[in-house]
Amino acid sequence: MVIRQSGARARIIPRTALGMAAVVLAAALGAAFSGAVLYAYYSFQLNKTNSRVNTLINTYQKEFQSAQGDLANETNQDKAVINNALGPLKASAASANSLENLDKLVAPSMFFVSTKDMSQQPSVGSAFAIASDSSQTLLLTSYTTIAAATKKPGPPVMIQQGSNPAMVVTVYDWDPTTDLALILLPRGNVPTLKPAAASPGPQIGDSIFEVAGIGALGAQTAQGTVVDVSSVGIEHTAPVGPQFQGGPIVNMQGEVVAVASRGYAPLNFAADSVWFAPLITAACNRVLTCSNGTLGGPGASG
Repeated sequence: MVIRQSGARARIIPRTALGMAAVVLAAALGAAFSGAVLYAYYSFQLNKTNSRVNTLINTYQKEFQSAQGDLANETNQDKAVINNALGPLKASAASANSLENLDKLVAPSMFFVSTKDMSQQPSVGSAFAIASDSSQTLLLTSYTTIAAATKKPGPPVMIQQGSNPAMVVTVYDWDPTTDLALILLPRGNVPTLKPAAASPGPQIGDSIFEVAGIGALGAQTAQGTVVDVSSVGIEHTAPVGPQFQGGPIVNMQGEVVAVASRGYAPLNFAADSVWFAPLITAACNRVLTCSNGTLGGPGASG
């Protein structure tokens, strides 16, 4: 018995194998077309997304490079500001090499002084050559160190330079007011230290270097700062140990600005961490005779 289909179903569903094959082919073609359309859309969206990502990356790279440039410029500007601010501090802080070079520069003119005080206790200090000829040398030192030797009978005063043997010297002149004394060394051709120019002279804030005639290099330095300048001398922060008294206070060029002292008290009170020091020019007409500001021979004997 043959069953006949009627209506729309009979018209849509093929009744032969060839018809069924045509339907399957059509469905396959439709699926293939829809797949192609979907792939094309996916490819379009992917390319669009990649384009946006590439644009974002390129923009970010440009912005990042620009930010790096801005940061580098700001860093350089900040470094310049910091270096400018640190300029005075760098100028005032001497390096280890510069201090060593200063020691070597002044050492040939430096001597270590040893004697006894009024109580027969050791008294030490430093002295430096200020004038020398072929037969003798004048050394400037601190009166405080050799005060007992100005009395008769007084203890001998010994000086020593580096590892050379100590020798007895004569205290030639002295001035308790300025805490200065002059020693006569019977040896000539000793290198002398040059006084710093009287004008413009030391200024508040200047770096100064106190020198002692003892140390591995024949001299040792202690750095300080000038905190006041007046007609009676300078006030400074360099520590004045006993071995430094009578030694020169020099600038970085090794020129003598003043003389280190533990006993100089122009304002009639004892100093502690900030010390008074007579200017090198105070030696003129006190223990020396000077011509046009140049340190010369001994003055009138004390």
